[in-house]
Amino acid sequence: MGDAIGQLFQGVINFLTPILIPDWKALIDLLPVFLLIGVVGPILSLLVFGWFVYVVGKPRARIPYVEPGPRPAEIVDGKAIYPSGEPYCAFDQLVLPPGTTRCPICGRDAAVVCPKCGTGRQAYVDTCGTCGLVLRIDHTVPALRPAGPPPGGAAAA
Repeated sequence: MGDAIGQLFQGVINFLTPILIPDWKALIDLLPVFLLIGVVGPILSLLVFGWFVYVVGKPRARIPYVEPGPRPAEIVDGKAIYPSGEPYCAFDQLVLPPGTTRCPICGRDAAVVCPKCGTGRQAYVDTCGTCGLVLRIDHTVPALRPAGPPPGGAAAA
């Protein structure tokens, strides 16, 4: 019985010896791996994270708004074709920017073709006299507001 306990004790000591008394040469050989995992890995992770933050948050190039100008009407078989819903000057054969009521070249009133019924009318008239379509073109660009509650912190109910 004493011999069995001695063998069991010797087995436990043989199992714990590599854990409690490490092989220093093997650990020194693993030093480059520990350096790679402990030093280079976090530095590389921080560099990738910084690059990602820069790409997501970098300032974008602003595209300047160019005010549209009059353009020549499309000519088909010697006759000017004007798009419906856009003001035009039949005298100068120009399609004018939205919201224009007078031709900038000759000064005459601009006309517009109703997109619903195809009837021509003066551009300063908002409602078509034939079908009643209200064609009011607002050429201003809406201003963007920041998201979130209004200044002061309280949201309007």
